[in-house]
Amino acid sequence: MSTAVETKYESIELTVEDGVAELTLNRPDYNVLNIAMMEEINSALESLDSGSDLKALVIRAEGKVFSAGVDVAEHTDELAEKMINTFHRMFYLLEKFEAPTISLAHGAALGGGCELALFCDMTLASERAKFAQPEIKVGVFPPIAALRMPKIMPLVKSYEFLLTGESWKAEELYRQGVINHVYPVETFKEQSAKFITSLTENSGVVLRMTKKALKHGLNQRFAEALSDVEDLYLNDLMKTTDAHEGLTAFMEKRSPKWTNS
Repeated sequence: MSTAVETKYESIELTVEDGVAELTLNRPDYNVLNIAMMEEINSALESLDSGSDLKALVIRAEGKVFSAGVDVAEHTDELAEKMINTFHRMFYLLEKFEAPTISLAHGAALGGGCELALFCDMTLASERAKFAQPEIKVGVFPPIAALRMPKIMPLVKSYEFLLTGESWKAEELYRQGVINHVYPVETFKEQSAKFITSLTENSGVVLRMTKKALKHGLNQRFAEALSDVEDLYLNDLMKTTDAHEGLTAFMEKRSPKWTNS
C-alpha cells in the first residue's frame, strides 16, 4: 500500500496517492474563487511534476457546489488585473499539464467554476450538477470559455451557452458531448472512482504520450500534426519499457506489469 502525501492550504487540499493527484476546492460555502484561493491552486499545480509517475489529476470540491465562480467583489479597478492574471494562470498550468486531468462536478459549476470544470480533459458530473457562464448578465464575457467551448461543443451551441448566460443541466451537456458521464447523486463518488481507476490502471507514461498525441491535432494542420505524432510514436513511445511490456503481455495472454517508464 502506498502512503498518501497531503498538502493543506487555507482553501484547498492536495493529496497524491497511487499516481493520482487530487486537488479539492474547500472554501465554504460555495467555493468562490478569490485571489488568495486561486494563488493556492496555482501553487498546488506548480508543485506537481506532471511528467513523472503521475497518472492523473483530479479536481473535485467539498460542499454543495463545485464552485460558484470568481469573487465578483475582487472585480474592481484596483484588483481586476491581478484577479484576471491569477485566474488565467490556472489555465496556463492546466494546459501544459502532461497527465490527464479530470474534474468531478457534484453540484453547480458557475462562471469561473464552470470554466475550471470544463477546461479539464474530462468531466464527470452528478445528476444534480448544472453549468453556466452567466457573465453576459453582468456586462462581461468569460475569456477562457470563449476559447474553450467551441473546441468541445458545437459552435451554435457555444454561442447559445455564452450569449444567454442560462444554466444547463449536466444531462444536456452530456448530450452535446461536452462532459463524459452523468451519474446518480447516490453513486457519484463510487462511479467516479471506478472511471478514474479505468484510466490509471494503464501505464502512466503511455497515458501522457497519448494525451500529447491527441493535443497535437487540435492546433496544427493534419500533415504537420501527423508528422509530430509519428515521431512521438516511433522515437518516444516505442522506446519505453511499458510499450514493449504491453505488446509482449498481449502476445503471451497475460496482464501487463507496468513500470511507468
